[in-house]
Amino acid sequence: MNIKELHTQEKPVSAISLFKSELGNATAIKILQGEKLKEHITRTPALLICMEGEVIFENEKGKKETLMPGDYINIEPMVKHWVEGTVESQLILIK
Repeated sequence: MNIKELHTQEKPVSAISLFKSELGNATAIKILQGEKLKEHITRTPALLICMEGEVIFENEKGKKETLMPGDYINIEPMVKHWVEGTVESQLILIK
């Protein structure tokens, strides 16, 4: 299988469960160019990995990082954050 095949609809932001267990999960996320994963908070630490494309990750503490293929960022729990696609992008979120 290929991660791109999971997202069958052209939604601005698409999130599909890739793997789940009692210890954690992984989610495949697709963000179209110019679209934004709206502000939200995670209750647990998370790891966001850019597989394809380019996104800008920002949080309420003023952190701003551009992620390109192979780049990743650790997401702090209980800190509001958001992600914007500068081009169509494929991401993996691990919690």
